[in-house]
Amino acid sequence: MERRFTAVFLKEGKWWIGYIEELPGANTQGKTLEETRENLKEAAALIIEANRKLSEAELEGKEVVREAMLIPN
Repeated sequence: MERRFTAVFLKEGKWWIGYIEELPGANTQGKTLEETRENLKEAAALIIEANRKLSEAELEGKEVVREAMLIPN
């Protein structure tokens, strides 16, 4: 499933800082813009995976409905 987020990149001295506006905690840095982009993709994937695992553990044994939801811009 493909999701769209807003990545923000800011040059700070010799480093690039990157974060995703819609995903708290998804932030990183890199020496180049491309390195920062790749680091940010990995950080976002790890946060989403960790949040999913936390949710699954919290809901274990409960009757739940899980479904995909598309959110318009």
